[in-house]
Amino acid sequence: MIHLPRVRQGPLRALGVRLALAVSLVLFVVTVIYLDRDGYRDVNEDGLTLLDCFYYAVVSLSTTGYGDITPTSSQARLVNVLVITPCRVLFLIILVGTTLEVLTDQYRNSLLISRWRRKLKDHVIVCGYGTKGRAAVAALLETGYDKSKIIVVESREEGLRQAASHGLVAIEGNATRSSVLLDADVKNCRSVIIATDTDEASVLITLTVRQLTAGQVRIIASVREQENAALLKQSGAHHVIVSSATAGRLLGLTTTAPPLIDVVEDLLTPGQGMALAMRSAERAEVGQNPRELPTLVVALIRRGKVLPLGGEHVVTIETGDLLVYIRDENSTVGIAV
Repeated sequence: MIHLPRVRQGPLRALGVRLALAVSLVLFVVTVIYLDRDGYRDVNEDGLTLLDCFYYAVVSLSTTGYGDITPTSSQARLVNVLVITPCRVLFLIILVGTTLEVLTDQYRNSLLISRWRRKLKDHVIVCGYGTKGRAAVAALLETGYDKSKIIVVESREEGLRQAASHGLVAIEGNATRSSVLLDADVKNCRSVIIATDTDEASVLITLTVRQLTAGQVRIIASVREQENAALLKQSGAHHVIVSSATAGRLLGLTTTAPPLIDVVEDLLTPGQGMALAMRSAERAEVGQNPRELPTLVVALIRRGKVLPLGGEHVVTIETGDLLVYIRDENSTVGIAV
């Protein structure tokens, strides 16, 4: 099941809107009848009062029709055909609004999903919306990634609610199943982020994605134990993040070199201090030493490989290189050397 982000109307408000529409419709019909009251005849033959108009409007709209008040003139009968009858149908639709709303919601949801699928391309699939999944989505949004191109695959009801509340498209189901990944259009996605709670699930999802996409989609997976990292890479994951090893190393740095952990936290905390960023090398920078640039370049990526910048060997920028630099979150430029 696909859950598109949407703003839902409260039940009391929906009921109030329907009640207001029904009352407005009755008042409209009463006004029409009262203005043309000379064209109606009742059993007493003493003319229609305002109360008689209300009475006739209610029994007509509710399709009761006792027949004690009837239109006699041609104009009144024409008004009944062109105005009262459509209002009667509309009034019945309002009365059965709950059933109609369900049918309308189903049609609207199908229409929205159809439009969403037509526009879906180069998206990111996040399998699991726990702590790691939410952090991964937050990192994507930090870099300016379009929220509409992020799809969450989650089987837990709590995770689905959180994804919907954050304005994300959520697909309910187990990401290890091919049908669920196909619903997320895994064959046309840009990458798959696997942030499940168990290493076993991560391996199964990786194998399923590789089978469906023939290895054409980038897979980034997270595992708890270091010993499972090699298994994930053999299964087809391009990048593997070992959460336990990373956390342990940060704990060790905190003990032996406390200032280092402050720098790492500053780099990883969004919206403040420093942040890692990446951009393509500009034409004017080709042939220069990355260390001589105004921004602090910490790594250079060439054809998917990270080139060291330290030591005696001088690395110069080539066309197509990617520069990893430290950006000041409080400004639009990188930190100067």
